[in-house]
Amino acid sequence: MSAEKTLSEPAATATAPGTPLLEVSGLTKHFPVMGGFPFRRQVGAVQAVDDVSFSVAAGESLGLVGESGCGKSTTGRLITRLYEPTAGSVKYLGQEIAHASRKELAPIRSEIQMIFQDPYSSLNPRHTVGTIITGPMEINNINPAGGREARVKELLEIVGLNPEHYNRFPHEFSGGQRQRIGVARALALNPKLIVADEPVSALDVSIQAQVVNLLQKLQRELGIAFVFIAHDLSIVRHFSQRVAVMYLGKIVEIADRESLYARPRHPYTHALLSAAPDADPDNVSAERIRLVGDVPSPLNPPSGCRFRTRCWKAQDKCATEEPPLVQITGSTDGHLTACHFPEEKDVVAAAPAAPASAELPEQRATKTL
Repeated sequence: MSAEKTLSEPAATATAPGTPLLEVSGLTKHFPVMGGFPFRRQVGAVQAVDDVSFSVAAGESLGLVGESGCGKSTTGRLITRLYEPTAGSVKYLGQEIAHASRKELAPIRSEIQMIFQDPYSSLNPRHTVGTIITGPMEINNINPAGGREARVKELLEIVGLNPEHYNRFPHEFSGGQRQRIGVARALALNPKLIVADEPVSALDVSIQAQVVNLLQKLQRELGIAFVFIAHDLSIVRHFSQRVAVMYLGKIVEIADRESLYARPRHPYTHALLSAAPDADPDNVSAERIRLVGDVPSPLNPPSGCRFRTRCWKAQDKCATEEPPLVQITGSTDGHLTACHFPEEKDVVAAAPAAPASAELPEQRATKTL
């Protein structure tokens, strides 16, 4: 019997009914900071991701949003095991992979793929497009019907490139075209889970909609699940069934998209949504929240609630007790919030982004209408 396999073969993974495709629990990644002379030693740690928990069902899309540097991309790389977690659990179809060896990861590597944020550094400049996309097939010993070259040309057409680009090199493409090559590479093995790290940020606006719609179509037709990392809240709302909001390495709120966008409970989520541009310039009823100061350093995050240094609702309790990510008392919709004093009112509409503030970092956010 041949060891080769085709893309049409189902994965032979036995799991219990109702088992999530991906289950993350207490995921933590601390990067050591070295110092000292002449003997170097660890003098601190960057707490990039700290005690993150969520799950993704088969065929579901989970959006991951937050400010730059909050740990979204690091979380994606931990899921795909490009980084070794410091602590925590990552289960794929019930199988623990957080600290699995290379040999143990081999059978599921083809089922978990990633679309990288940077379309320049993620493609080998010495390889042609055909070599880049067929590489995963060769590694996993996969021969699609019709041959690998035909499959690559089909993928190029799917992502909006010409099949004639097969023999071209990455430097011959624009940033947007390179990102589409990255999407084609992620689709080459017909994965069950794709971690998309800002997959459309480098594309033109007209192409963004095409790629997002393409990913949605593939999700429906092939049952692919996504962890969709992005800054654009409108794209996340359009693409993801559930949304998780990260701040300084922690998830502060997670809910289905309708609940989160209409009724954000965490002050940080409320501020993010209020900063989204409004298509109606005459909408003066929308609330605007200005967050002042910078995000604290992950080398020395604030005690208690990490958002308290920029929160207009912070009280003494927020400095001494870290709020757990739990469902608000009386709620039954699975809306989880990590806040001692959650918001109670609904969002009326999104307002234009607030101008940059010159106030001191230690000052807290203000709310204006």
